[in-house]
Amino acid sequence: MISSYATHLIARTTFPPRGASLDCAVSGGPDSLALLVLAVTAGCEVTAYHVDHGLRPGSSDEATVVADAVLAVGASFVSLKVECPPGPNLEARARKARAAVLPAGVATGHTADDQAETILLNLLRGAGLDGLAGMRPGPQHPILAIRRFETEALVDSLHLEVVRDSTNDDPRFRRNRVRHELLPLATEIAGRDVVALLCRQATLLADDAGLLTDLASTVDPTSVPELAGAPIAVARRALRGWLRTMTPDGQPPDAAALERIFDVVAGEHAAAEVVGGTRIRRSKGHLFADPPLPRSL
Repeated sequence: MISSYATHLIARTTFPPRGASLDCAVSGGPDSLALLVLAVTAGCEVTAYHVDHGLRPGSSDEATVVADAVLAVGASFVSLKVECPPGPNLEARARKARAAVLPAGVATGHTADDQAETILLNLLRGAGLDGLAGMRPGPQHPILAIRRFETEALVDSLHLEVVRDSTNDDPRFRRNRVRHELLPLATEIAGRDVVALLCRQATLLADDAGLLTDLASTVDPTSVPELAGAPIAVARRALRGWLRTMTPDGQPPDAAALERIFDVVAGEHAAAEVVGGTRIRRSKGHLFADPPLPRSL
């Protein structure tokens, strides 16, 4: 099932080469269905993975919707189930449960609109350069340059049945408020398409982040003289890269924790706590983590 509209959109995607195997997360929404269609159009050997969280009545029927779409485009299909009881942080827990069962490197249907929302959400939580650079285009985010209205138009043109997730309109979730309130207001105030503006800014920031990462790779983050002698932006990035190996989720510690470590580098304190009880101390010109990091890190 290849449409002329899919062929039109494919130039703005970042799928792997024709013939490559590609796992795709397909919920049945228009974005993930468009991902499925475009992946097949790009010539990939596609396996679609659907995860049922059991959060909505009739959620098991959504797997049938995806299975029908997979059959129509000629891909393979895998249906998975996870348990995610109602309660606090439901969105985050559902995302974590889904990630635990999906294959590593699975492609997702995140669009340019999702990118804009992610950047704003990261800004609201005080993220640094990497967070403001958003998601990176590539095989894991192959339709990041496609707009949401385009995925919907593609799916409509193929007459595919779509799963409509009511939680996408629930104002209890911050992303929904950004989507339905903040972005439209920002677009009205700016008098221009803020989604395109944010995505363009993310591309520029990603280039800057890449340069800083390259420069930081030349600095030993445990060496006090090297950290002290490096430009602060480079030293901060080198130190963040080291510190994030100490966090359970691989996220770097907050700015306050980072500044405490720089006080140790400057000799103002002998040690400081970072995350989860980990203590960074200075001895003989080097920083040490107590408990120490695994040797492989």
